Amino acid sequence: MQCTKAIIPVAGWGTRRLPVTKTIEKCMLPLGNRPVVDYAVQDCIAAGIRDIYFVVSEQSTQIRDFYRSNVDLNNYLRRNGKADLLPLIAPPKVNLHYMVQSSYGKYGTAIPVSLVVPQLDPGEPVVVLMGDDCVYNADGTSEVARLIEAAGEDRSAILGVHMPPDQLSRYGVLDVADDGRLRGVVEKPAPGEAPSEMINVSKYVLSYDLLQRIAAHADRDDVAGEYYITDPFNDYLAAGGHMAVVPTKGHYLDTGTLETWVAANNWLLEHQG
Repeated sequence: MQCTKAIIPVAGWGTRRLPVTKTIEKCMLPLGNRPVVDYAVQDCIAAGIRDIYFVVSEQSTQIRDFYRSNVDLNNYLRRNGKADLLPLIAPPKVNLHYMVQSSYGKYGTAIPVSLVVPQLDPGEPVVVLMGDDCVYNADGTSEVARLIEAAGEDRSAILGVHMPPDQLSRYGVLDVADDGRLRGVVEKPAPGEAPSEMINVSKYVLSYDLLQRIAAHADRDDVAGEYYITDPFNDYLAAGGHMAVVPTKGHYLDTGTLETWVAANNWLLEHQG
C-alpha cells in the first residue's frame, strides 16, 4: 500500500530549552527563517505525503496559527505592494490534522504514534518524523522519499546519520547487518562499544505490522517510565520484520539544546542557498 500519511509528534515540553519554551513551542523555534518543524513538513510534501498528523499538547496553538491562512496579513501585504511575500505564508498544500496528547498520561515516543494508528487504514504504512530536528538537503531532495522507496511493500525503514565516535554515547546507535537491514538499536553505548557509527534520529517509515506492535506496547500498564518507540522494534525484527537502514544524504541539524540549536543556525546561514 502506498505511503501517503505522516505523523509528526510535537507535544513535548522542551524542558532542555527552558525558559524560552515556556512561551514558544519547541518545534516552533527558528532554524534560519523558518520554524524547525517546517523542514519536516516540506520534506513530507516533497515526498508526496498528502496527510500530516501533528500530535500536540493541550496548550498548543502556535503550530496551528503558523499553518492556517491569515487573511489580515494577506490583505496587508497586497495593500502595501508586498504580494510577492504571499507564497512564504501560504498554508501548505497538504491535509493537516491535529491529535491532542495529554500532559498527564503516559509519555515517550511510542505514545503519539499510537494515538494516530486508529486513523490509518488496515495495512497502511506511515512516515514518522520528530518535529524538533531535521535533515537539510541543499539540493532540494527528500529524505522522506528515500525512506519510502527503501521500505518498499510491507516493510519499514529507518534513517541513519553518521556521527563521530566520541559522540555516539549520547545517542541510540544502529546495529546494521551486512545487507543493510537493522538488527537493533543500542541506546547510549559505552565508549568503544557502539555497533556502528550511525545513529537513530527518529525518522522512519513504519509498516502496519510494526505500528500494531507499537500501539500494543503503548497500551501496556507494566512499563516503568517512558514508552520508547524503539522497544517494539526488537519484537518486530525477531518475528522476521524487515527494517532497511537508509544513510542520510543531507546534513543533520539538531536543535534539542541551546548549543546544538546555535550551531545548527550558524551552519544553515553558511550553507543555505
